[in-house]
Amino acid sequence: MPRTRRRHVLFAALLALGGAAGTHAASSATDPLPAVIQQIDAGDFRSATARIDAALADPKLDAQSRDALQFQRERMRRIRLDFTLSADQARAKLRESIPDLREDEFQRWTDADLLEHMVIDGTPWYFSRSVSNLFRVSPEAMARRATPFPRTDGPMENANAYHDAAVAEARRTGKSSVAPRRIRVTQSITVNADAVPAGETVRAWIPYPRALPGRQENIRLLSSAPAQHRVAPESTMQRTVYLEKPAVAGQPTTFSIDYELTVYGEHHRIDPERVRPLGDRPDLAPFLAQRPPHIVFTDQMRAFSQKVVGDEKNPYRIAQKLFQAVDAIPWGGAREYSTISNISDYALRGNHADCGQQTLLLMTLLRLNGIPSRWQSGMVYSDGTYDNLHDWGALYLAPYGWVPMDVTTGQFKGARDPDVEWFYLGGLDAYRIAFNDDISTPFVPAKQHMRSETVDSQRGEVEWAGGNLYFDQWDYSFTAKVLAAAD
Repeated sequence: MPRTRRRHVLFAALLALGGAAGTHAASSATDPLPAVIQQIDAGDFRSATARIDAALADPKLDAQSRDALQFQRERMRRIRLDFTLSADQARAKLRESIPDLREDEFQRWTDADLLEHMVIDGTPWYFSRSVSNLFRVSPEAMARRATPFPRTDGPMENANAYHDAAVAEARRTGKSSVAPRRIRVTQSITVNADAVPAGETVRAWIPYPRALPGRQENIRLLSSAPAQHRVAPESTMQRTVYLEKPAVAGQPTTFSIDYELTVYGEHHRIDPERVRPLGDRPDLAPFLAQRPPHIVFTDQMRAFSQKVVGDEKNPYRIAQKLFQAVDAIPWGGAREYSTISNISDYALRGNHADCGQQTLLLMTLLRLNGIPSRWQSGMVYSDGTYDNLHDWGALYLAPYGWVPMDVTTGQFKGARDPDVEWFYLGGLDAYRIAFNDDISTPFVPAKQHMRSETVDSQRGEVEWAGGNLYFDQWDYSFTAKVLAAAD
């Protein structure tokens, strides 16, 4: 399931600036940043704040370290925006679904972190979506509900006629690009009235698709408001349309773009017996490497990989095993990614994960096993009104090359056709638009202040001369209309 709307070696300046070029200087015994990150992750905000204040008071502190520490202060603020429920409020919210909730149940689910919470300076605070997530991860809690649990799954999350048609077309034609759709899209950002002083320039970046041969083609920007805009080059891995506009007192500031494109489904018929080891491929080295802070081969990651993979040597069979293992992690609504110090580790250690967290975990496990992997993300849409943020990826299998994967949509167990069962390990539907082909990469033009989303780019970004505007200061919208089943 996609991420519902609200999805350094140690959190260095790269993350603090949301993908700006450069990395944090090598840690030293006097570098306060690692300790600050550890204290924040442990919920010791008071000590982290004191350490940040002391470090920032040093006039010799370099600008990069200063930015990284200032981001850690902001990270604490963002965590508090995600963890908003006191224990009493979490109990009351849970009793809306389980009227006869017992205290021992509440405590047991808390102790197991099935009710996601964080102890901040000695006080437990519960994630704003901890109660709804509980019913996704705990069969016991689900059985205790007084009313059915409402689900909002997307239409592509179960095998359907589209998957059958895409597989049939691939078999008939021998092509991997199949079952396309022509769509028209409107995306907008609306900044709250008076979030920026009147007369100040508001700068906005709205995500925009990259041309991907055989997947996304014939992209045409129809209009923008305001009319003056700057489209990032095709080479930009997190592509956007940049707009700016002065704020007016008492009025929201709105930006929008309209465009059309053709999106193809993709289906590769993979024969496991043909898949072979990579051999000497230095060009794929970046897609096999660790990439802190979110792709790291921790001891726990290695142990989990060994347990899942065992003695399997065939790269595709390894990928299948890892895909199944990550797919088995229940989906749950996510914290903002900028608040998490290592997303793949967070997904591995937790009892739920959203699409981006699952994707980063699978990417890490694939790389650990010598299988190149990379990121992709954007929006999913439908023939009706459903749309959502979503993250997925790709893996490299010789001799097939790069093939898509979507571990969150996952395996269609029980499908009679193996090509449908494993559709999303080597294929994708046409009901998605990719904006991003990497994580935490710079925008064009560059953002001057820290980003709201330091990893992904689906909602957009906004800032002014006075700093970044976080998600609580603006909203976004996305609508897509299918024009035709394109030829």
